[in-house]
Amino acid sequence: MNNDINELRRTIRALRVSMREAEAIMHEQINRDEDCSFVAQDIIKMRSVMSLLVKERTALGDHEPIIVSSFFISRRRSARKPLAAQTPTVESVFRPRLVAGAL
Repeated sequence: MNNDINELRRTIRALRVSMREAEAIMHEQINRDEDCSFVAQDIIKMRSVMSLLVKERTALGDHEPIIVSSFFISRRRSARKPLAAQTPTVESVFRPRLVAGAL
């Protein structure tokens, strides 16, 4: 293999690891009900760059798979909240309210 193909393979491997890390961050944000649009946009940009790199690599004649060491991403938890957190309590419903000028 020539140096151009080796450099492309190295770049693709690094980009794949970065994409997996970004996806893990995005899933953590989703689990915490946070806005993940910024990370999602970065992942989309990384995918477009990856597409161009793969096309360039294929044009140079490299068709061998690129192996990336395993990167464990934990399984997403359920988005449902526990039942106790969803049901209102007596204190939350019948809490005394202050009204201005009532005194």
